[in-house]
Amino acid sequence: MSAGMVYLVGAGPGASDLVTVRGKELIERCDVLVYDYLVYDELLTWTKRGCVKTYVGKRSGYHCKPQEDIEKLLIQHAQDGHMVVRLKGGDPFIFGRGGEEADALLEAGISFEIVPGVTASMGTAASMGIPLTHRKDSSAVVLITGHEDPEKHETLIEWEKYAHLGATLCIYMGLTKLDPITKALLKAGMDPNTPVAIVRWATLPSQESCLGKLSTISDVVEKSGIKPPAMIIVGEVVKDAPKHSWFEQKPLFGKRIAITRTREQSSELMH
Repeated sequence: MSAGMVYLVGAGPGASDLVTVRGKELIERCDVLVYDYLVYDELLTWTKRGCVKTYVGKRSGYHCKPQEDIEKLLIQHAQDGHMVVRLKGGDPFIFGRGGEEADALLEAGISFEIVPGVTASMGTAASMGIPLTHRKDSSAVVLITGHEDPEKHETLIEWEKYAHLGATLCIYMGLTKLDPITKALLKAGMDPNTPVAIVRWATLPSQESCLGKLSTISDVVEKSGIKPPAMIIVGEVVKDAPKHSWFEQKPLFGKRIAITRTREQSSELMH
């Protein structure tokens, strides 16, 4: 039996039409699809008949499978000669543990390919009309995790260093720690009036968002009721969101439309 192949594929920020052409092609051809919590349901309908689909999603407080078991699953399917797609929300190499899985595959002698995806910060910014860089306001972007490895004895994130960069801060998986994060940035001297955006399910019809200032955003989020998963964007560029907003201004945004077709037939009508 010939050895299989594993493709670490980025599913993009949410919307199915933001998946790369290469990613869609591999989903349609694969024998095994191993997918995460943030993968939009429609992508699962692209697989061929007989494809084995396995959910291994992780979300705050709940892991369907330990990371080590996911890696063993990928290796076993590949050793059985299958074409495997490991489908991850966003980009597999940006807070997606893609590097760990690539290491495990390499150690096991399994061939693999990395297929990038639109990462959550980029998708969120685009859907909100926020330019992550701007000649007047920001010439740098910093991607930060708000949820570090729980086995670390202390945080490696030195928030005081980010307070004075003049950069746009994109904080992944940080909503449950929003209050200590904002307090740390304020304590380090970041302007309390710095604009902040919080966005949940960016690029999807269920997108929710709220805007505020660094000093007030925790209260704004509490009143809005927004829950994880959500992206936090901090920086002067966020002030452009109200005037550049386009996604949430669509005529049918937030409305539910009944499509009287099968799931397979409805995809074209949904876009």
